[in-house]
Amino acid sequence: MKISQVILRHMKLDLLHPFTTSFATEYDREFILVEVRSEDGTSGWAESVAMPDPVYNEETVKTNWHMLEDYLIPILLHNDIQHPDELTEQYFAFMKGNYMAKAAIEGAVWDLYAKKQNQPLSSALGGTKKQIEVGVSIGIKDSVAETLKTIESRLAEGYKRFKLKIKPGWDIELIEKVRSAFPDIPLMADANSAYTLNDVDRLRALDDYHLMMIEQPLAYNDIIDHADLQAELKTPICLDESIHSLDDARKALKLGSCKIINIKIGRVGGLTQAKKIHDLCQDQGIPVWCGGMLESGVGRAHNIAITTLPNFVLPGDTAASSLYWADDIIEPEVTVENGWISVPDSPGIGYQPSLEKINKYTTYSRTYRTERTAAQTESCPI
Repeated sequence: MKISQVILRHMKLDLLHPFTTSFATEYDREFILVEVRSEDGTSGWAESVAMPDPVYNEETVKTNWHMLEDYLIPILLHNDIQHPDELTEQYFAFMKGNYMAKAAIEGAVWDLYAKKQNQPLSSALGGTKKQIEVGVSIGIKDSVAETLKTIESRLAEGYKRFKLKIKPGWDIELIEKVRSAFPDIPLMADANSAYTLNDVDRLRALDDYHLMMIEQPLAYNDIIDHADLQAELKTPICLDESIHSLDDARKALKLGSCKIINIKIGRVGGLTQAKKIHDLCQDQGIPVWCGGMLESGVGRAHNIAITTLPNFVLPGDTAASSLYWADDIIEPEVTVENGWISVPDSPGIGYQPSLEKINKYTTYSRTYRTERTAAQTESCPI
């Protein structure tokens, strides 16, 4: 499979509503959309989930562009790729870190590969589900009352699990009032590394509210303190930011740092690594689910595909496009019916990127070709 062109597009989409976590409030999303084209003109699509600032992890939109342009794209254009697994296992293996950059281009190759095989991406990955169960992530609101109103709306739409962002001072009272109003909903809390072991009593108090899990309470790169904390809690800890690779997952499970793992394609370096972490957890009886990074429809399509693997037994974060975007960049948009997404059965990601919409939200693009001097720059206004 020879790649003849790679197109990077710097995109900007406005969120319908601000999304606040313990570390930042996002009002829009800047990201890199990656398109790879084979010699016959077939395109594969993916997106980088890196943020503009290094607040989730060390990667940013700018560092991803640098890695793609100066390292990953040249490798792709100068090699004949037989299978997407070769990228992370062979061609990219010598480069440390930069998982989101690697995942962005690898995902586009996976989409192209599935189209060449005339398979849905889900099938190419080994998935079998025809529908996936999804939950919703609710950011930190201005008041508990607003949070309750949001839950009520999403419950009426059929979502199967509710994730609340928490931080010190916005945790116990919030969870208590939510649990009082909705005693039976599947509920979890996501701290995004906002706590330390000094907060063990506060975190232990959450055991009273029968949460599905507490996600990433401690430092983004820690697995030692999480093991100590898990020993103090009845509630399962789910690791997110701490898991960047198969080795991270293996070590965390060996130490007892968590009982659940959130698999984000971008965070772990791509679909190939996501599959390996899934398989490890399945072998050890550890449930997994697919987290979200406020992706556009292209990234959501990849999340849908990976969630069709059998050990994704907990509802993920892949909510409907309409909860986040006035105008998503795929057709049709991702929709949810009574908490379920139907997995598309057409080749590749199963959704058609809309070039009209993509061009509308592109602030800058650059095309890379196999010819030695064929880099072409195109700019368009915001």
